[in-house]
Amino acid sequence: MIYAALRWIAGVALHWFYGDIRVVGRERIPRDAPLLIAVNHQNALVDSLVVGWLMPRRVVMTAKSTLLDNPLIRGLFKILGVVPLRRASDEMRTRGGRPMNPARNSGAFEEMLQVLAGNGAVLIFPEGISHSNKKLAPLKSGLARIALQARDIGDITAVHIVPVGIQFENKAAPGSIVGVRVGDIIDMDTWPSGSDHTALTAELTKRLRAVAEETEMPPQASVAPQSVSVLKRVLIRIAAGWGRITHRLPIRIARRWALGMSTDPDEPAMFTILIGIGLVLATYAIYLAVIGAIAHSFWIALLLLAALLVGAHWAAFEPHLKSLT
Repeated sequence: MIYAALRWIAGVALHWFYGDIRVVGRERIPRDAPLLIAVNHQNALVDSLVVGWLMPRRVVMTAKSTLLDNPLIRGLFKILGVVPLRRASDEMRTRGGRPMNPARNSGAFEEMLQVLAGNGAVLIFPEGISHSNKKLAPLKSGLARIALQARDIGDITAVHIVPVGIQFENKAAPGSIVGVRVGDIIDMDTWPSGSDHTALTAELTKRLRAVAEETEMPPQASVAPQSVSVLKRVLIRIAAGWGRITHRLPIRIARRWALGMSTDPDEPAMFTILIGIGLVLATYAIYLAVIGAIAHSFWIALLLLAALLVGAHWAAFEPHLKSLT
């Protein structure tokens, strides 16, 4: 229930910041099999939010452990059950060049194997870093090792590796376009036995590169006009207008605040979303407190909360229905 609510919030927040999120190949994603989701990494925490919103099932996310230094992100990770990974580059800095512990991520790997054994889905960024280069960085071998260990040692069947490529028209610009493509899936049950992690990593690189390095954005999704009635269009417009009026101020403040805090292109969207969610919740509390003091009615306050949530949803998604008018 909490995950579903957070997934909805992430979808609304993403669509408040970006003009459109265009997805190709969503139907390829297995709905009832253990998944290792391999994603290119160009926009820090936003990449995780995009994949979490895209996937039709709960996803256990991984992230670099240094993100836990940020209290906002640390709290979000705790709620979502994110598995922190200790990167070699970070370990070298913190240890002053001393030898690293080769088993530093053994606990994290064990957690991921348990998720796969329970038919779950795990998100991994195999590049290991977030960057602004349009080209895929060399992949680490961790994902391939987990996939092989799950099949050959854990005896977990039907593990699928799902390559997902994310493109940003301009990741720091509000109103820009995000493209998401699901690539050709690797079924570990049919992957040759005896192959090592090097061969699997090479194959994953090829498949992930095919969807991550596309030069064109996916086409805008079209919806048949008859699928939305005239009455529904009018109601959606009203809800969206109400949502923009009630959410405009906190969103504007969040964007300005985020831009002032940001020091690299990865941060504007991430900070806007995190700060925006906090400010929106604060304004909800103010609205409800005022109405509660005036009306002295729980049901009116509940009705207002429902109206705010509906407005937030349609203010985010209504622009994608404009082609129906």
